[in-house]
Amino acid sequence: MLRMLGLPNPASAHANELDALMAMTHWLMAGMFVVWAAFFVAVLWRFRSGARTKADYHGTRGLASTLAVCAVIVEAFLIIAHAYPVWATRAAAPPSEAVVVRVVGEQFAWNVHYPGADGFFGRTTLGLIDPDNPLGLDRRDPVAADDITTVNQLVLPVGRPVVIRLSSKDVIHSFAIPEMRVKHDAVPGIDGPLWFTPTRIGEYEVVCSQLCGLAHYRMRAAVSIKSPADFQAFLTEEASRPR
Repeated sequence: MLRMLGLPNPASAHANELDALMAMTHWLMAGMFVVWAAFFVAVLWRFRSGARTKADYHGTRGLASTLAVCAVIVEAFLIIAHAYPVWATRAAAPPSEAVVVRVVGEQFAWNVHYPGADGFFGRTTLGLIDPDNPLGLDRRDPVAADDITTVNQLVLPVGRPVVIRLSSKDVIHSFAIPEMRVKHDAVPGIDGPLWFTPTRIGEYEVVCSQLCGLAHYRMRAAVSIKSPADFQAFLTEEASRPR
């Protein structure tokens, strides 16, 4: 049903769960809308000006009102009961073997930072930020010597959990990959993590879903999901480039 409404094909491990949750929520809300719309029309007809119906100021009583309240409670319970397991899974800590990448938003680009072969991110400082070094990475730091940075290019391996450490240099942005069913605000001064597991090799796109300025519409980045071997080849090739 969601595919028919234009939702892109899922490309992450948790996408189908979220799709099912959204479908159930929309059907329940649609049912509630139909019931309340019918009640509204019935009230309009019953208390129309020509009906001469006497108003009752004591409120609705009886079996019908009790059933209506119970229906609302049951619907709320169903939504919570289905939503909690999905939330609990997404709120859990990512697996230890996850690939960790920093992504820093700015008007109007996404800066990507890989830790390199040593697995540690090098030091960054505001004083070193310039057009050629948008993250302010201090290459004099031994830990930063093997770090890899790209602009508007995010490459990830398929079938392996990925942790994105998300932040911003200027205003609030929102990092979104629709096929992965992930979206998270990038807030200045906050290192906000999100994680997911890509399940389909292919080319996707990061979009900014928070209005962030005049060129908000072109704040995009290419996302390439590759096989583990091709991902490692990408890291090796980038590491060999002169710094």
